[in-house]
Amino acid sequence: MDVRAIRQMFPILDQEVNGHPLVYLDSSATSQKPISVIEAVENYYRFDNANVHRGVHTLGSRATDQYEGAREKVRRFINAGSTAEVIFTRGTTTSINTVAYSYARANLKPEDEILITPMEHHSNIIPWQQAAKATGATLKYIPLQDDGTVALEDVKSLVTDQTKIVAIAHVSNVLGTINPIKEIAQIAHAKGAVLLIDGAQGAPHMKVDVQDLDCDFYAFSGHKMCAPTGIGVLYGKRELLEEMEPVEFGGEMIDFVSLQDSTWKELPWKFEGGTPIIAGAIGLAAAIDFLEDVGMENILDHEQKLADYVMDRLSTVEDIKIYGPEHRAALVTFNLGDVHPHDVATALDSFGIAVRAGHHCAQPLMKWLNVTATARASFYLYNTEDDVEKLVDGLLKTKEFFGHVF
Repeated sequence: MDVRAIRQMFPILDQEVNGHPLVYLDSSATSQKPISVIEAVENYYRFDNANVHRGVHTLGSRATDQYEGAREKVRRFINAGSTAEVIFTRGTTTSINTVAYSYARANLKPEDEILITPMEHHSNIIPWQQAAKATGATLKYIPLQDDGTVALEDVKSLVTDQTKIVAIAHVSNVLGTINPIKEIAQIAHAKGAVLLIDGAQGAPHMKVDVQDLDCDFYAFSGHKMCAPTGIGVLYGKRELLEEMEPVEFGGEMIDFVSLQDSTWKELPWKFEGGTPIIAGAIGLAAAIDFLEDVGMENILDHEQKLADYVMDRLSTVEDIKIYGPEHRAALVTFNLGDVHPHDVATALDSFGIAVRAGHHCAQPLMKWLNVTATARASFYLYNTEDDVEKLVDGLLKTKEFFGHVF
């Protein structure tokens, strides 16, 4: 895997920020886009722009072929059994909300339970809070170990006959914890519960096989995996999606409309009301082509080496507090002594280094960590050990500056 050659495919990385070469360490928030993805979206608008499924003219046919071709690429990318199980959405948030509204509200009763963890992104907490309020079900939490991992013994003890839904992140966007999805699926299914995976931090970085994981739903976003913003995917097992009602109604998703009633199209289109995110789907297909050309195994191997390297190098920085397990995805969340994370991020930005600071849409986890905010550096296939060295150097300079201030 030639990282330097890969970097040349991302035009945004070839620039200076505040007089320094850009070091982009915020890919967990959104990844950068390779030229092939940018050109795929541009070419759609330049040559093929038309609505899909509706027209018989040439542009409409070409747009439809590209849009449905993108669905097939997603199916192969995650090894879904059928394109009927691949629904295009606006992103992970919309995908999870679709399940929380359509499946959860139709199936939960007051004595039922939903099980999640405190490490979840707000997008995998709030929809379940709302579903519990609407149905009278109880929302319960799997406790975290001291290092931010989940113990399977706790999962086994908390998944009962009353548990109907288990929802958990594939990878924590704060701790970098990689959760044991296959084992959790076995535990959930043994009690008749369905399992939803928030794959926003999983699908961009590792090979995902939804049939091997045996998850019932898997949600992810395109913009974190080199695709445009505004496009995402909900995978669901066909038998579950068939039972679910649409959550948006209008054009495109109907079969027949009368004055008093309507019927829906077959899967997956019954969940895609209105004009879909055509350019986004085409961009997602191009991103999948790009990632598969590099190789998902190669990307994971590269990121694991970077994760080990950054953990080793940051351990040399005095007064740094790193959160999460030793074995982790390629992100590191930390605090630097008494310096506020926003000040850390601002100082690093002055050196051209882009990191995230705040609660990372994970306020319950911040409370568990006993902090109000943290800084986070996250890495992707275009990052190098040199980026890590610049991060360490920037942190040392930040610490020195604020040492004089305080």
